[in-house]
Amino acid sequence: MEPHQDPAPKLSKVEALKEASKYLKVQVEEALAADGTHMSEDAASILKFHGSYQQDDRDTRTRLKKERKEKAFQFMVRVRMPGGLMTAAQYLVCDELATTLGNGALRITTRQEFQIHGVLKQHLKPTIKRINEALMSTLAACGDVERNVLFCPAPTCDPLHQAMHDDALAWASHAAPRSSSYWDLWLDGKKIESLPPAGPARVHTTADDPVEPIYGKTYLPRKFKTAFAFPDDNCTDVHANDLGFLAIVEQGRITGYNVLVGGGLGTTPSAQKTFPFLAVPLCFAPRGEILDVGEAVLKVFRDFGNRSDRKRARLKYIIHDWGLPAFRAKIEDYLGRVLEDPRPVRVRDVDDHLGWCAQGDGKFYLGLPIENGRIKDAGPARLLSGLRAFFQKYNVRGRLTCQQSILLADLEPAWKPEIEAWMREYGIAGVDDVSTVRRWSMACPALPTCGLAVTEAERALPGVIDRLESALATIGLANERLTVRMTGCPNGCARPYNSDIGLVGRGAHINSDGTPGPGKYTIFLGGRTQGDRLNAPFLDYVPYDDIVRRLTPVLERFKAERDHGESFGDFCARLGNIALGGDPELQD
Repeated sequence: MEPHQDPAPKLSKVEALKEASKYLKVQVEEALAADGTHMSEDAASILKFHGSYQQDDRDTRTRLKKERKEKAFQFMVRVRMPGGLMTAAQYLVCDELATTLGNGALRITTRQEFQIHGVLKQHLKPTIKRINEALMSTLAACGDVERNVLFCPAPTCDPLHQAMHDDALAWASHAAPRSSSYWDLWLDGKKIESLPPAGPARVHTTADDPVEPIYGKTYLPRKFKTAFAFPDDNCTDVHANDLGFLAIVEQGRITGYNVLVGGGLGTTPSAQKTFPFLAVPLCFAPRGEILDVGEAVLKVFRDFGNRSDRKRARLKYIIHDWGLPAFRAKIEDYLGRVLEDPRPVRVRDVDDHLGWCAQGDGKFYLGLPIENGRIKDAGPARLLSGLRAFFQKYNVRGRLTCQQSILLADLEPAWKPEIEAWMREYGIAGVDDVSTVRRWSMACPALPTCGLAVTEAERALPGVIDRLESALATIGLANERLTVRMTGCPNGCARPYNSDIGLVGRGAHINSDGTPGPGKYTIFLGGRTQGDRLNAPFLDYVPYDDIVRRLTPVLERFKAERDHGESFGDFCARLGNIALGGDPELQD
C-alpha cells in the first residue's frame, strides 16, 4: 500500500461518472439529444473532456431569478492548440465562430489556446465540428487528462526550436485520449487528426486498458499539464506544470531534458491540505526517452492519485506525501530501469517575445501585447476586426503565448511600414505603446462567465494597472520589470502564486443592483518573473480600491533599499513579508 492511500477509499462522484460514461460518451450523447438550453451537472462534468464548460452569465443571475427565469446558460469552447500554433485559415475559423456563434470576442488563455465564450447548446456541435474541419481540436482541452501541451511559441528558425517543436508535438500526440467517442459525438464518426499519429503505449502495466492504454476507463484522477522550456527562456512557466521538460543544450543541440514533476498552483484557502507547489527535478531523459518517462509519470499518477478527494487529486500531492525518492523509485519500477540524475541546470530568464523579432530566415515576427488575452473591438481599439483583416491579407502563421499575447509570423521586412500603418488604422497597441507593468500583467476571465469566481479579474486588473502605472512613475520605477497576476478565485489559472505580485480573489462584493463587483483580494509578494519561486501571502481581504495604496510603501522601500540589480520579487523574498508590513498571521 502506498503511503497516501486509505485501505478502502470511497471514490468521488466524478469517478463513477467517468466509468459510467463508457469512454466519455453516454451522458453527453444523451444531453445533446435532449431539448433545453443546458445539460445536467453529470453531463456537463463529462463534457469538459471534450473541451467545453457549461456556464451562465452571472451578471444577469439576480435579475433573471427575480423574474423567475432560468439562468442565461451558455458554453465556453476551448480550442486545443499545442504550442499555440495556427495557420491564418485556422485563426479565421476561430474568429468566425466567435463572431457568429459566440459572444463576439476571442480569448487567449494562459495555456496558448483560444476560448470561445457564449456558445449556446444548440450550437455546440456545429462549433466543435467546424474547429475540427480546420484541423484543430477541442479534445482534452479540459478534463482529467493531459491538457494543451506548452512550448516556446517563437517561430525562430534554428535547430533548437525545431527540436523542441517536434518533441512537444510527439508528446501531445502520445498523451492524447484514444477512444473514438469524441469523433462519434461531434463528427458523426469521421476521425480528423490534428496531431501526428500516436504510436502504441510504451510502458506496460497490468492496469492498462485496451481502448485507453494510458488513461484507462476512468482516465486520470485530475487534470494534468505539461510544458517544454529553455533554461534561458522560461516563457511557458515550466515549474507551474505537473510535468516539465527543461531542455539541456549541449554543443548547439538539445540532447535531452531535465524532467520536472509536481507543479500545480490551485489551492483552497479553507483546506490546509491544499497548497501551490512548483515542479521539482526528477531526472534527465535523452530526447529518445521522453515519451517513456512521461508515460510512466502519467501512469503512476493514474494508479496512485487520490480518487476520493478531488481537492487533493493532483500529482503534487503524491510527491509531497511520498517524497521525491519514493516517487522516483516507482517511476523506475514502471520503466524497468534506473533513471539518470538531472543535470545542474535551472531556468535563468524569460522572454515574452513581443515587438519586432528576427526569425533567422530573413523574415520577422511581430509580438502584439493583448491585455488579458481578450481579442475584441472596443471603441477605437478594433483588435478583432484588425486581426481578421491582417490574416485575410497576409495569410501567414500565428502563435499564441502563455502571456496571452499573439505572434504574427513570416513577415517580410518590406511589409513593416504597412503593418505599422495597419496597427494605427485599427488602434492596435504595440509593445512600445504599453507600460512595462501592463506588459507583464495578466488575469483569468473570472466574472461573468466562470462559475468558480468570487471576484472580478479580467475586468478589474486594468484599473489596478492604471493606478500602478501612476505609482511606479512617481516612485521612479516605470521601467521596472515585474509580473502582476490576478485571479478571481484561488484556483490559480493566471498563475498568481509564482509572480512578483499575485492578487487572488478572496471575498465577494455585491453591487446595489445585485451584480457582483470587484470584491476583496489576497496580496502575495515575493515570486519571480522567471517563475521558479513561490510568493507568500502579504495581506488578506484587501478591498479592490486599496490594492495599490497598500503596495505603494513596499515599492518605495524597494526603490530605496534594493541591492544592485535586485528584482522586486527578490527584494521581497530577501526581506520577508513581515518586515515589509505584511500580516504576521498569514506567514508560516
